[in-house]
Amino acid sequence: MRTRLDALVSAALQQGSAVPAFTCYDFTTALAVVAAAEEAGRGAILLVAPKTAATPNGLRLIAALRGLADAAGVPVAVQLDHATDPQVIAEAVTAGADSVLVDGSSLPYEENIALVRGVRADLAAQGNADVVIEAELGGLAGDEDRAFGTGAADGAGSASGEDPSGLTDSAQVEDFVARTGAQLLAVAVGNVHGKYKGEPRLRWDVLQDIAVRTRIPLVLHGASGIPAAELVKAAAMNVGKVNFNTELRTGVLAVLEEQTAAHRADGENLQALLGLWDASARGFAATALATLSR
Repeated sequence: MRTRLDALVSAALQQGSAVPAFTCYDFTTALAVVAAAEEAGRGAILLVAPKTAATPNGLRLIAALRGLADAAGVPVAVQLDHATDPQVIAEAVTAGADSVLVDGSSLPYEENIALVRGVRADLAAQGNADVVIEAELGGLAGDEDRAFGTGAADGAGSASGEDPSGLTDSAQVEDFVARTGAQLLAVAVGNVHGKYKGEPRLRWDVLQDIAVRTRIPLVLHGASGIPAAELVKAAAMNVGKVNFNTELRTGVLAVLEEQTAAHRADGENLQALLGLWDASARGFAATALATLSR
């Protein structure tokens, strides 16, 4: 059943848990995620990357995900992730996204606020005032669509998250939430997009300080690679949504790389290969659901 993102996350927090959010570049992965959620009896969030949503087929994928959420036996939300372009946001919402991460984290503070407020005003003018808005304060290293860089000068997704300049400034949280009207807040506390360079080192002091300054649910991006025990600990500090991408797609790609030749030799057996794709994505989603339900 399709459910509002804020309601889904708030209900999980009341039970001392968090909701996993999975980036879905395709419908096969989304089917696997929802199947895992139904087997676990837990809610889940389907994320669509902005580069995906900016294409005609991406908008068709969002529409399909909305239908999948409607038919699911557990609460499922569909969110446009890391969006900055008002046109892409408007089209994604029309296609079926019922929540948006308006990501102005790379902008100066006042411009970040202006972007979120502007998107909210645009959505209201379009008759979509009920769309749930997540905003981001603080800068995460890395690229959510790539696990690592392609050259020596490209550190995308291979950062340590230790640069204090990118951390969320907890002193800004109350003002930021009040002025943007955000219903969820993504924070930077040592987490990064993509693969971690060394061991993840989350700044629990920063997260705790943020948690006492706002009552809205917090969001942890870049969860791939963070130990399960730390994800559980984060849920106890008002983190109600945890995003996964790198490990999910890495697992699928590893299966395809390993199994494609054998399935081509087996009469171009795409159906069986898709079954292995499903098993990989479903297994990862099941583990994430179990971890965040502790």
